[in-house]
Amino acid sequence: MNTTRTARELAETYCTAWEAGDFETLRGLLAEDVDFVGALGTASGVEEALAGLKGLGQVLEKIDVKVRVAEGDEAITWFDLHTSVAPPTPTANWMHVEDGKVSRIRVTFDPRGLLAGLGRQN
Repeated sequence: MNTTRTARELAETYCTAWEAGDFETLRGLLAEDVDFVGALGTASGVEEALAGLKGLGQVLEKIDVKVRVAEGDEAITWFDLHTSVAPPTPTANWMHVEDGKVSRIRVTFDPRGLLAGLGRQN
């Protein structure tokens, strides 16, 4: 029996777990050597990636998914990121899956609202 989750399923579980603050589930989705690049920083490896997700998770209120598109080992989720520090931020999250785990994540959005809300400079 094949129990490997598809890229679409992993992307859905990733968003649901992050929104719920379920970092143990997130850990199980990510490859040990996951590579993350986003508008607010980069992370190499599961520990750095989780630290970044936990950091933004402190102000995360809701992930309002608009659409998810998946093909093979790739999934893109387009969502509004709702936080306690900024207006909803339209966000694109692309992930690549290898051996049933998320191995690469690229996230893009306009960070100005979040940076202002977090008290950072552009």
